[in-house]
Formats: sequence, structure tokens, C-alpha cells
Amino acid sequence: MSGKRVCGRGLLYRRDISEVLFYLDPRFRGDDSIENKRKGMTVQSVYKWNKVIDRRGTASVKWDRYRNTPVLPMWLADMDFMAPPEVLAALHRRVDHGVFGYTGPPDSLVETVLENLDRNFSWKVEGDWIVWLPGLVTGLNVACRSVGREGDGVMTTVPVYPPFLSAPGFSGRSLQTVPMKLDGSRWVFDFDALKDAVTDRTRLFILCSPHNPLGRVFSRQELETLTEICLAHDIVICSDEIHCGLVLDESCRHVPTASLNPEVASRTITLLAPSKTYNIPGLACSFAVIPHGELRRSFQKAAAGIVPHVNTLGYTAAEAAYRYGEPWRRSLIDYLRGNRDRTFSVIQGTRNLSTTPVEGTYLAWIDARALGMEPVPFFEKAGVGLSDGSDFGAEGFVRLNFGCPGKILDEALNRMVKALDTL
Repeated sequence: MSGKRVCGRGLLYRRDISEVLFYLDPRFRGDDSIENKRKGMTVQSVYKWNKVIDRRGTASVKWDRYRNTPVLPMWLADMDFMAPPEVLAALHRRVDHGVFGYTGPPDSLVETVLENLDRNFSWKVEGDWIVWLPGLVTGLNVACRSVGREGDGVMTTVPVYPPFLSAPGFSGRSLQTVPMKLDGSRWVFDFDALKDAVTDRTRLFILCSPHNPLGRVFSRQELETLTEICLAHDIVICSDEIHCGLVLDESCRHVPTASLNPEVASRTITLLAPSKTYNIPGLACSFAVIPHGELRRSFQKAAAGIVPHVNTLGYTAAEAAYRYGEPWRRSLIDYLRGNRDRTFSVIQGTRNLSTTPVEGTYLAWIDARALGMEPVPFFEKAGVGLSDGSDFGAEGFVRLNFGCPGKILDEALNRMVKALDTL
């Protein structure tokens, strides 16, 4: 049956993609219907999270860092799982069309994004608030250029995703950093330090929510306090919410910063993408939601002539992910919770490492300062490649990506433990 195509719900499916594509039957979309259980077809059995996929030789940035070595790459924030089968099928259908001219965002994609934001976060967004981008990092840099003037301040908290620390300088702005503080087992904002750090030239605050690398899903109260400080000082907020679909803690709920109230919305640039949740970062489709017309026009002006359009296949993948990927996402979340719990248990059981519970993302932030040496080279010698905390503004820490099959995660954790046992 290899190569056979099956049409359904407007998408064309192939059966020649190893072990992932399945017939798009509406009866399957209820997760585990009675009929599918009778057939032995379940969401978990279809997605096969435990399947190890060889990414070597695919020009993978994550895996090529350690090419021709036994080091397991647990550093870069993409997952080692196949994208949702609906996304793969939609891409095949678009490729089969055969013409790849200049493409704008399809109306059906915009409608799907608006429905998704309303359904998942009770956030009502209008279509003309959206500015499409080829990547979220692009959005960070455009935001820095669109607010204030050269020499003005851009504030963020540390540790944080490295492009937060480089974007202000690329834009001729001054970087202002305020450390997060550890309150028991949770990293929280130091609001007093934030207030003290504000100057008369602070124009933009860049927020990561859910937080990379700390794994926090901020509460409504935390966001309200943060935005009150920004509004009091006429500071625009750029909120990176790319991990909003990856909330693991069942007691937490992602709150879009701009959804707090109309005044906050008018001062907020929200950056979003399907790339992290649905594991399609290589297809380069992202977008900004900017409700305020003047702020949106300033953002578009800063991007004009420099930022390229989103590619055809990026739009295609985004629409399929948002429209049909929810069963896949729910199954992924269940699997990541198990990986998170295993990682936490192992790390907390060591003498030299500690970590905090991950509420969202598939990233563990690990305190390795007790090692008394640079942790990344130490663990590389043990066969595990981790992200260096110094890149995030926190020396002595490492970040571990547990978005991978359990076999890979367990091997990486075992190597780390064995290396620690030699000390």
C-alpha cells in the first residue's frame, strides 16, 4: 500500500511516511473512540513517542554540534519527535500542487489562529492585529527597533533565552537586566529590584511567558503586578509566548499578557508561533499580535524592507497544526509530563545538582554551581551536551531539553549520574 493517498477533510495523506501517517477519519478525532479502541488504535499508539528517529545527516543544528561523537545533544530547544501527521499530510498536499509562488497568509489560517486564541486562552483577537514573521527571534529584534530611540533602555530578567540579551544591542539600545529570585522551589520576579532598575530612558520590557529556561507559567497576579510597573513608567511590553501550548502543570494556566485588560493590550506586542508546541521550527512561521494601531505601524515600519515574508510551507504547516493538531498536542503533554518527572527525580537525587519543578516548556534549568567547575565541558566528556547557563545570563547553570524519547532521556540522565559518581 506504499504511496497510496487518502483524501479527508480537505487534506491529502500519504502512507509512505514511516509509521506516522494515519487515515484522517472523524471518528478518530475524539481521541480514543469506542470503535478505535476496538481496532486497537489509540492516540498514544499512533504517535509512538518512544520511537527514536535518527536525525544525524539531516543538517540538524541540534545534532550536528556533536556529529561523529557519542555525545547526546540535549541542548537546543527543538524536540526529537515527528511533527503531527496532519502537518505532514498538509505539506505533502501543498508540495504536490507543485507551484511555489509568492504567498500571503491564507484567510483560513488567520481564522484558525483567532479561534485557537479564543478557545484556549479566552483571548479575543482581531485579524488586523496580526503581523506575520519568519521567526520569533526576528520579532524580538523588530520590537527593540520599533520602540524608543537609539540609546534607550530595554529591560528583561535573567536568566533568559539568549536572544533577549543580544537583541537590544543589535538595535542600538541599552540592555538592562534584573535577576529573577528563587523563592523556595519557584523562580519569581523581584518586583522591588525591577522598580529600582527603571530609568527615565527605559522604553521596553521583554517578557518570556511561559519562561525559558526557568519553566515558570506566571500567574495572573504576577503578570498584573509586572504590567502595573510597566504602565506606571510608560514602558511597552514585548511578551514572548511561544511556549504557551506547553503548559505541563495541571494547576497552571497560561494567561496572555495582553489579555489582562485593554490598557495593557494597548502597550503590548505579543509574539507567538506554532514552532515549539508542534515541533516545526525549521518551517519558520511566527506572528506578532499588536492591538494598538500606532504601535503596530511602528513595528511594521521597523520591519519594512528587512524582514522577509513567511514561506509558503510555513503557512501550510501552521494552519494544519492549529486546526488539526490538538489530539497530538494533548498526547505530547502527557508524554512530556513523564519526562519532566523523571528528570526532576534524577537531578534532585544527586549531590551536586539541583533543579526546580517545570510548570511549562520541555526545558529543565539545573543549578550545577556545586560542581566547582564549568559544567558544560564536564558533562560533554560524559557524553551529554547541555546548554550553558552563561548564555542565559547565569553562570554555573545548565539547561536540559527533555523533549525526546524516554530511551534517549534515560541514557543522558544515566551518563550524568555516572559522571557525578566519579567526583
